[in-house]
Amino acid sequence: MCLAVPMKVLEIEKDMAVVSIGQVKKRVNVQLVANLRVGDYIIVHAGFGIQKLDEKEAKKTLKIFK
Repeated sequence: MCLAVPMKVLEIEKDMAVVSIGQVKKRVNVQLVANLRVGDYIIVHAGFGIQKLDEKEAKKTLKIFK
């Protein structure tokens, strides 16, 4: 089973971004996500950002993980 996780974008540098979920930070490739900005939420799977997610939906999903 595969799991994609919503994570918040903290930093962006070229095609890579630092994202976080709780206290965990991770560096991921974001080439697939257009118009990405710091503060956005993205779905991350296997080290790649694959889709932007609105903040309300991201927070709703993150509650499930807790």
